[in-house]
Amino acid sequence: MAQCVQSVQEFVQDSFVPMVAVLCSEEAERVTRKNKLGFAELLRPFCRLTSEGHIRDPNNQVQAVKNLRICVNNVVTSPTPASAASSPAVRRLLNDVVLSCQPQEGAATNVLTAGDYDLSFSDLCVKASLPWYSAWRETLLEVSTSQQHTATTPWFEAYRENFLQSMPASDHEFLNHYLACLLVVSSTEAVPVEQFLKLSQEQHRIQHSGDYTNPKWFIPNTLKYYVLLHDMSEGDEQRADSVYEDMKQRYGHQGCYLLKLNSRTSSAEEDEQIPDPWSQYLHRNTLQNQDVLDEGAAAGSAAGTVENHIAAEGDGQHPTEKDGASTSLDSHPLQLDPASSSGSLHALTAANTELKRGSREPEGLAGGAGCHGACLTLNDHDHIRQFIQEFTFRGLLPHIEKNIRQLNDQLVSRKGLSRSLFTVTKKWFGGGKVPEKSISEPKSTCGLLYPPEAPELQIRKMADLCFLVHDYELAYSCYHTAKKDFLSDQAMLYAAGALEMAAVSAFLQPGAPRPYPAHYMDTAIQTYRDVCKNMVLAERCALISAEILKSQGKYSEAAALLIKMTSEDSDLRSALLLEQAAHCFINMRNPMVRKFAFHMILAGHRFSKAGQRRHALRCYCQAMQVYKERGWSLAEDHINFTIGRQSFTLSQPENAVTAFRHILTNDSRQTATQQGAFLREYLYVYKSVMGGNADSLPELPLPCIHSSATRVYFGHERRLAEGEKQAATHVSLDQEYDQDTAAMWGHLEEQLVAAANRGTVPANFQPTQCCLNSQTDNLRHPLAVAEEPIIVEVTFRNPLKVPLALSNLSLLWRFTADGGSPSQDKTTDSLAAEAVTNEETVSVGAAQRDGVVTTEIIVEFLLGPEETKMARLRLLPHTTGQLHIVGVVYDLAAASSGETAPSTEAQQMLDLMVVRGRQDLKIRGPRLNQTKEDKMLIRHGLDLRLDPIITPPMPLMEVFFLQFPTALLCGEIKKAYVEFCNVSGVSLCGLRVASTHPDFFTFGSQTMTPVTPLSPTSAENCSAYKTLAHQPGSVASEVLVSAEDFSQPSGVMDIPVDGSTLQPGQSTQLPLWLRGPDQEGVHEINFLFYYESTEKGIRSSHRVLRHTVFICASRSLSVQASACRSSVPPPHSVEDRGGAGTLVFVDVENINTSEAGVREFHIIQVSSSSQHWRLHRCINPAKDKDCKLTSRERAKLCFRATRCKPHQATSDAVEKYTFADLNLGNERIISSSTPCGDFFFRGCRPSESQRLDEAPSRTSSSRQSQCVPAEDRASDLSTIVRKCNELDLNIIVIWKAYVVEDNKQLILEGQLHVALQSICKEASSLTPKEEAQEMVLLKFKSELPPPAVPPSAELSQLIKTNLHYPETYTHPFVLDSLCVVPVSLTLSNCSSAQVDVLIDLRHKSTSGESLEVHSSFTWVGQTQYKLQLQPQQVLGLTLRACFLQPGVYNLNTPRVFAKPAEQGAMCETSQQTATPALIIISSSSA
Repeated sequence: MAQCVQSVQEFVQDSFVPMVAVLCSEEAERVTRKNKLGFAELLRPFCRLTSEGHIRDPNNQVQAVKNLRICVNNVVTSPTPASAASSPAVRRLLNDVVLSCQPQEGAATNVLTAGDYDLSFSDLCVKASLPWYSAWRETLLEVSTSQQHTATTPWFEAYRENFLQSMPASDHEFLNHYLACLLVVSSTEAVPVEQFLKLSQEQHRIQHSGDYTNPKWFIPNTLKYYVLLHDMSEGDEQRADSVYEDMKQRYGHQGCYLLKLNSRTSSAEEDEQIPDPWSQYLHRNTLQNQDVLDEGAAAGSAAGTVENHIAAEGDGQHPTEKDGASTSLDSHPLQLDPASSSGSLHALTAANTELKRGSREPEGLAGGAGCHGACLTLNDHDHIRQFIQEFTFRGLLPHIEKNIRQLNDQLVSRKGLSRSLFTVTKKWFGGGKVPEKSISEPKSTCGLLYPPEAPELQIRKMADLCFLVHDYELAYSCYHTAKKDFLSDQAMLYAAGALEMAAVSAFLQPGAPRPYPAHYMDTAIQTYRDVCKNMVLAERCALISAEILKSQGKYSEAAALLIKMTSEDSDLRSALLLEQAAHCFINMRNPMVRKFAFHMILAGHRFSKAGQRRHALRCYCQAMQVYKERGWSLAEDHINFTIGRQSFTLSQPENAVTAFRHILTNDSRQTATQQGAFLREYLYVYKSVMGGNADSLPELPLPCIHSSATRVYFGHERRLAEGEKQAATHVSLDQEYDQDTAAMWGHLEEQLVAAANRGTVPANFQPTQCCLNSQTDNLRHPLAVAEEPIIVEVTFRNPLKVPLALSNLSLLWRFTADGGSPSQDKTTDSLAAEAVTNEETVSVGAAQRDGVVTTEIIVEFLLGPEETKMARLRLLPHTTGQLHIVGVVYDLAAASSGETAPSTEAQQMLDLMVVRGRQDLKIRGPRLNQTKEDKMLIRHGLDLRLDPIITPPMPLMEVFFLQFPTALLCGEIKKAYVEFCNVSGVSLCGLRVASTHPDFFTFGSQTMTPVTPLSPTSAENCSAYKTLAHQPGSVASEVLVSAEDFSQPSGVMDIPVDGSTLQPGQSTQLPLWLRGPDQEGVHEINFLFYYESTEKGIRSSHRVLRHTVFICASRSLSVQASACRSSVPPPHSVEDRGGAGTLVFVDVENINTSEAGVREFHIIQVSSSSQHWRLHRCINPAKDKDCKLTSRERAKLCFRATRCKPHQATSDAVEKYTFADLNLGNERIISSSTPCGDFFFRGCRPSESQRLDEAPSRTSSSRQSQCVPAEDRASDLSTIVRKCNELDLNIIVIWKAYVVEDNKQLILEGQLHVALQSICKEASSLTPKEEAQEMVLLKFKSELPPPAVPPSAELSQLIKTNLHYPETYTHPFVLDSLCVVPVSLTLSNCSSAQVDVLIDLRHKSTSGESLEVHSSFTWVGQTQYKLQLQPQQVLGLTLRACFLQPGVYNLNTPRVFAKPAEQGAMCETSQQTATPALIIISSSSA
């Protein structure tokens, strides 16, 4: 059909045109056959008149007939029933017409925006569903300016046109009856007039013999028009002219015509291009020639049904689809299908082969191969066009005009009226509307037949004649009159026809004098459908009414009418009407997009039932535009499922796979049963698609892979414990990644690398990362070692509620070998030539691939419903180069649910539904957010965790621990063993270890301890200490030790391996001493072992091994220590000067809660370590050999501390420590050896050395001039005071604990450290709990620090005073009333600066009681002394006390003030608060 813009008026006019029959002689048929056309086909393109015709109505008024078209058909005399339009043959033909019309290939796409929806339609031209107007110019203007567009539906227009032309002639109307008959005879006949006579008799016989019910004739006196056909290439033109002259004499010049044809020979003018106007009309031969509707050819129905399961359809082709030409959709499943058909109905020649075989026309009539009209010139075209015009204007229109007058006169005469029917009806019906009879209770007269001469039929016949010649006003009047008569007779079929045509006539009246009576149409449709049961007439009525309503913008009413006409008797009709209703919804002023989509779905369903799968697919694709990504998941699943099925049956496998992929990958809310069905459909389609294409592995949608969660592990997995051996934990995929932990390991490795490189860290240093994930730094290629596995952990997620079965799961990789450094420049060709892959597309043997990289295959991997599961896939590289891990490859199948045992057939079906595919691991790096462009755009960095560089073999060490505890008492010493094994083929060296708790363990000191006999008990109890048999003594044993023998730089320890190298396969075992942490609780202790390869110049210089242990520490003892100056006068020996009076008190408490089964603790030894002080002797009054403490008991020990000997305080003694041991039992533990000395230096020395390092920065000479600022003088004073009280004595308390475990007594041993920093300041072995600091207000303005004023309590420690006097003194008070007793006052300068001392002997007491007490005692002689003591000077003064009577007196009353020289105010010493110095004065009898 012509793809042109056509108004609704033209459409309705062309639906009802005058019918003209054709009878040809055989010779005339031969002449026209030269052009491969019949005579009726020859005339068909020229049947529309290009000029106006005129006709006079019964009132003698001239009516113009514009744009008239006639219909010329051959006479077909086959007895066709009245229901021919609904016969299977016609239905199949209409189905083929719709099937052949598809959206044009390469059609432009228009986008209609309706609210939030953007709908794409193939829209080359605007169709008749738009509002139209009567004027042609207005129509074009409306098309150019309209913002409403709809999808082109050429298939609907082709269906509608063919349906209207296939309407059978009915007795209740005359619109399809023949008005005239063309009798065609060739001029080459011997006697043409005789042939005309024979044809005329034949026509008369056909019409009046009663043998034929078809064709039907409009009036008994049918117009006969005689046509003489002259072949210009054969016949004699003069003879033809003479015959024509004879015809004009016989039939009149208005009843005959000479038509000259075939002016062009086949040999001449071959190059001239003559248009072919017949091609688009040829398909109508099978419709207009009624004799082709052979029931035998109609045996195959076009309305096929879709199988429930695609698998049951075999090759997937529907039996009604004969074209076989299917073009694939684009990659997107929702793009409309541009079929191979151009939209022209010429394509039906192949589809209708079987139908045309039943035609009585000769072969080739319906359009053979080649060009039509090959013997016709353009002048011949004009001759045909002129013939049609002459026939219409001189024959047909006068014949119609005459019959209208006759019918009008008959009706007037029968009714006895004096005026014409035209005038009367105009008077009767021109006014108000006549109420119509209700048809709600019709009589059983729908089958009523009027005789041909009935006046009601004469009125209808007159109305039809007026309608055919466009006299719509008179036609409306006649239809209205006939309608009343039919309703009064209850002839419902006739009444419905009159109502239908009355409504159409009212619409077509020029100027629209009355509105379109849509209720007439509704009544007619209801009558046709419900009363007369004639769906064909009801459908014609609905098609015309819908177009009229749409032209008036009444889209809602049009949609309701079209939806009402859907029924179960015709799926094709229902599908087309539902699609048109959907377009009505989208073209409303406020587009109803969801109704459009819903009715497109319904239309697609009915198209599918009718076998129109291409149209069904198109409808579903258009509806998907509305439902996609709108949250309508169930509707989306249904549409995708249908699109997948239809695409598969249309041989569009890619689109089918894509549609099913959407169902499976989206978060579906379907039930498990439905999802299982979807999965089986997908697997079947996929299996069918990929059955013959095994070269490439396509992407599978299931299961979902979280690529960013992929983890890569380099190296062997950790071996478990072997017997009593405990393997190092190292790094495992089972461990959670923590950023802080990774930073801690990196810091430890940096310390180790610095220690190995003489204290400097190389610029290219990167911490070792054995396990890579999304949180690690993946900007550089990771390093993997040849012959060591690479484990890739891939996270799979099953989004469905049914289980999935994966099998033969392995990694896809691509490997590029390099002869040298991977950084060398290489061309792309050389790299491509060296690339080796295990993908199926590369024809490399399996042996060769395994020789490069061995790939592990997981035979079976099951995923439960909605389960997320990790698979660990392994690769083993054998050569150096660049490895790229591409993705995973596996076989996908639907696993059985396990609820019921599947049958054998079902199991075989599941086994067949196994598809092999791949999924690539596409990992994006972190989003970049550095530059402005990064912040404005979405950019991602590199992530190279799947692109390792394979390096040459490296040494591999394994570490095992023996007798390693999990629980210790605080300070407990335990001896364990560690084993180092080289399990590789490369030697290793440079073993080191770093730890977060370097005070937890030691490998022993570097110097050898002097060989001494061990005590038998220590050997028996396997003591960790070196012990000697020694009787308890009062004087300590001393050893001088250098700190360099124990300390390690930066906490990194060298592991003392023999030869410092481990050969391949060699192992060594070393002792390891452990000490329980001082604080109770669970402690995480991390070890990082470092080792290097003996081969130099390789990419990876070192390797590390991690180990993490958790130690549970329980409480043991609490040690509190303090020191004070003794009041005992110092001895006179030089070596003890200034230090003999320092006492050290040690309080030890058992705070163990007996949870570990500890019965009692024994304190077996107290040792000291210091550079300046030492424990000299024990002055504890207890006589016990050792100190036993049960639960919650406390013991107090007292020791005298002295300074180190002068000969030790040399310049070399700065880094020398004096260890003094005071054993309380029969064994002496050498505290200066391993492990006691090691743990002392690891636990106590760092804080001590830090304090010593800070001290020199603050020291200043006290002899500076007085011009020094006040701040410096204050700092000098603080330094003097601090050094005055410095002690720097470290106490080591060694204990043993007796534990009962499993009815066995075990002896545990340990040591606690207490660091005494200053005198009169208590220290504890327990770490003080940190208290929450109070909030400090933020100060925005800096304030000057307050002046440093040393506290009086510290200044009072500058001078130590001692009073020496007799405890009792006897004096004869009877003889002498004054008793004078000499008292010696010793002043000791404890500081290293000059001190000014003021001694005041005057009493200054405020209370009356003290005055009374001292009233009998006074100091006599000099009462105030001013002295200056040199650093460390001891000075003695002799004082005299005078007593008046016997008694007990406190001599500790002198007030001593001291200050550093050249300082300000003096401060009183604290001797006033010391122990009273009591003296007893007794009286003698003389």
